[in-house]
Amino acid sequence: QVQLVESGGGLVQAGGSLLLSCAFSGRTFSFFSMGWFRQAPGKEREFVAAITRTGGRIYSANSVKGRFTIFRDNAARTLTLQMNSLKPEDTAVYYCAAAESDDPRSLTVVAGIDYWGQGTQVTVSS
Repeated sequence: QVQLVESGGGLVQAGGSLLLSCAFSGRTFSFFSMGWFRQAPGKEREFVAAITRTGGRIYSANSVKGRFTIFRDNAARTLTLQMNSLKPEDTAVYYCAAAESDDPRSLTVVAGIDYWGQGTQVTVSS
């Protein structure tokens, strides 16, 4: 059974930065593609960014391109999301996600995710 634990959320002013981390345990980390999703109050959970098993391919939502960077450390079994130039519309609960597939059609949608973390709150003030 895969377990995912997020950390690093908090309250920041617009234009600031946060680093989110996800610790993976229970299975072989390098067998999974990893990603981040977010969900704001009253809205559907949406894709943010993903990275394939060896880090060879990265996918990101248009809303975060140029501002967020996803990275994985397979030796440390961790996933990170560096968030810069934060905007109030980035406010949401951010979820770490793991998928057995490398297919971007699976790992960029909620239905394609096999395991979820508990989520960490990110709040950006204006």
